[in-house]
Amino acid sequence: MSSINVDCVVKAHSGLGGPVWQETDATLLYVDIYGPSISRCNCLTKEKESMSTETYVGCVVPRSSGGYVIGEGTPFAAVDWEKRSVTTITHVDTEKSNTRFNDGKVDPASRFSAGTMAVGMCASELERKRGSLYTLQPDHSVVKHLDQVDLSNGLDWSPDHHIFYTDSLKYMVEAFDYDLQTGGISNRRMVYGFEEDEGLPDGMCTNMDSKLWVACYNGGRVIRIDPQTGTRLQTVQLRVAKITTCCFGGKDYSRAFDLYITSATKGMDEEALAKQPEAGSIFKVTGLGVKGIPPYSFDG
Repeated sequence: MSSINVDCVVKAHSGLGGPVWQETDATLLYVDIYGPSISRCNCLTKEKESMSTETYVGCVVPRSSGGYVIGEGTPFAAVDWEKRSVTTITHVDTEKSNTRFNDGKVDPASRFSAGTMAVGMCASELERKRGSLYTLQPDHSVVKHLDQVDLSNGLDWSPDHHIFYTDSLKYMVEAFDYDLQTGGISNRRMVYGFEEDEGLPDGMCTNMDSKLWVACYNGGRVIRIDPQTGTRLQTVQLRVAKITTCCFGGKDYSRAFDLYITSATKGMDEEALAKQPEAGSIFKVTGLGVKGIPPYSFDG
């Protein structure tokens, strides 16, 4: 394995998340939850474009027909980037109040899954058991998989069709068996319990050998986990504490690729920001020597 290097590639002071690598134009797509906005940064030219949204935007994914789909507030919505417009597809959490979308991704069958949570400025303020996990189907129907979740976070699929998920306030990473044909989940179990100094499990991604890379919010690191054995294999230490999520990207997913890591400034005062001037920025980790999986696009 070559030496690991960590660089700050997007300087910001934001509540960043939902990164997706777009291989066709070497662009990193991401959201600022509290901006609220969607941005994309060309990692070759360093050119950055942004568009504002009406309210909290938790996640963004590419759409096969063009543009993007987001979880904004509690609607799934379509984004026309050229027109800078957002059109509601369908609402979730209609029986609840004061909730919003958080993490979300597209599965290998081109369905968009995303979780909701209570609105709040920090984990201690959140109303418990307000979140759910939903899937938007290509025909725009919605399936609810989980309910009464504390803080819906982290979501990804392994090549052998397991789904991984974090309910952050339980301080654990969970796994389900995943039926790729129907999108159904079963056999829920814990695969990793967070240690005291690791913070809260936030967003995550997987690589070709089905290992998990989990962002540690308030833990200042991303950890690599073997979900089969429940062991931590590697720690990537960052210069900031509030690590939100991560994704892989690079020139060739069949070879070694880079890990992009987002972070946040939520709840930090001036003294804390002075000690962590890169908080809220995006970092790129090179030299990990692992193989990646290209992101999927929503087919609806």
